[in-house]
Amino acid sequence: MFSGKRLRSCAAVALAVSGLALSSLTTGTVAAQPATTLCGKYASTQVEGGRYIVQNNVWGADTEQCLNVDGSSFTVTTANHDKATNGSPAGYPSIYAGCHYGNCTTGTGLPVRADRMTEATTSWDITTPETGTYNAAYDLWFDPEPSKSGQNAAELMIWLDHRGDIQPIGSPVGTFTVDGARWEIWTGNVGWNVISYVRTESTDSVDLDLTAFSADAVERGSVEPSWYLNSVQAGFEPWVGGTGLATNDFSVNIG
Repeated sequence: MFSGKRLRSCAAVALAVSGLALSSLTTGTVAAQPATTLCGKYASTQVEGGRYIVQNNVWGADTEQCLNVDGSSFTVTTANHDKATNGSPAGYPSIYAGCHYGNCTTGTGLPVRADRMTEATTSWDITTPETGTYNAAYDLWFDPEPSKSGQNAAELMIWLDHRGDIQPIGSPVGTFTVDGARWEIWTGNVGWNVISYVRTESTDSVDLDLTAFSADAVERGSVEPSWYLNSVQAGFEPWVGGTGLATNDFSVNIG
């Protein structure tokens, strides 16, 4: 989430459930899905047999955006965005595990309480263009209610990379080091708590221990220990352009 105002009305963030592509079963195995194109503002599709969902999620603009989805990878093939960087991004094309506004995956171990999350790992490999204004970031949502279908109480972002004049919500409050990588921490509130970890050296591939970030967010008061992690999302927030942003591979494992 970007600094300033990313205030989403229920209507603006409700995900359309049309266009869900369910994998067919053949002799007890999940058949391979053909590539899918998503162009609707809130179009989404299940992938990997329903373990993840890819969403177009153009919640902050009316400009065209399309994704090509192939398994747990997707590419932004069209993005004609041109938004001022002192406001909200055009959207959040992303892949996720868990529940997002009532659109839920299966078999990922979510939701899980922050104080009972003993194992939560993720890997993400991306491609980013050399033009445009965007970030590449995880979005983790926590709430007192498990699998809440509306706005959650806390958002934990993990920025791998960003381009252009953008910054997280709030103000910097310190740094955090895990597995040899250093992250600058920002905190703020826009009606819900937001804590963001911005990698000081950008990267296009990570293997992360999410329990470390969750524990730090609890210690700083942005997340309550009894709140549930309802979804783990990974994607891009484009302000200008966005064509060529791509997730090459993504996984989440909750113990």
